[in-house]
Amino acid sequence: MGDVSALESDPGAAGAEPSVAWDIDGFERAFGGRSAATRRAYRSDLVAFADWAARGGIEDPGHVDRMLLRRYLAFLATRRYARASVARKAAALRSYFLWCRRRGLIESDPARALSAPKANGRLPRVLSHKELDGLLEPSTPTAASGDAKELATELRDTAALELLYAAGLRVAELCGLDRGGLDLTARIVTVTGKGNKERQVPIHDRAADALGQWMQRGWSELARNHSPIEAVFLNQAGNRMGPRDVRRIIDRRSPVPTHPHALRHSFATHLLDGGADLRVVQELLGHSSLQTTQVYTHVSKERLVSVYKGTHPRA
Repeated sequence: MGDVSALESDPGAAGAEPSVAWDIDGFERAFGGRSAATRRAYRSDLVAFADWAARGGIEDPGHVDRMLLRRYLAFLATRRYARASVARKAAALRSYFLWCRRRGLIESDPARALSAPKANGRLPRVLSHKELDGLLEPSTPTAASGDAKELATELRDTAALELLYAAGLRVAELCGLDRGGLDLTARIVTVTGKGNKERQVPIHDRAADALGQWMQRGWSELARNHSPIEAVFLNQAGNRMGPRDVRRIIDRRSPVPTHPHALRHSFATHLLDGGADLRVVQELLGHSSLQTTQVYTHVSKERLVSVYKGTHPRA
């Protein structure tokens, strides 16, 4: 199985590019349906593993067995990698060796049913109704001076935050939204999610009104000659708005540190608290697996227990 002592060095340390026998480039090309961020992360994970294995004399995937993979994950844990990171690396290895098996590069899949520590299970932060009011309806308007650009910025910020909470969008989906995806008359937004999957999400009247106000009264104020005409949201430079711009909006509006994803978490949890079916919420969020959506049932249970303890006379 190779030199055990050589495997004790950090898998994240710099090393030579893995041999062509691993064909990581081919795997990355086959992974084209995933997001760019996922492809980069998986490639990095596989390069690190191949480099680590090579130090122990393993030069190709055909000489990797299940024991080596288990030792690798255990070794990552001893190096204090976060459990979520180890779980992702295990997922990358499972995907890679399944691909190798299908390509005939290996005879059997050593990563089949490879287990890894589950993520730490922290519950998503759910915003209170008071916090949501502070975000969506700031008490001190930034456009009080009457400046056209300030008013446009306020209209954009309100529209973006209303849409994040009304439709439970990912930040990347919000930033990538095009005019063709808006149907304000039907109260429907069409977005492209992970894996280039398209879905339609209903929005309420207040979100539709905020979007309409921004598009009619604010968009042209922030637009420049180079601005992408199809983009719904623009930043101060007239470019398509990005995740950092969304973070700045929330930092301006929220009195306490709040992650943009908290609006998506709150959307899902509030729907479930209101009695929505889990599979409906799965569809609205664009989750391919119901298991991904089930984390929000834990959030709801926590809140139900909290309400019960705070209101039942014998609790």
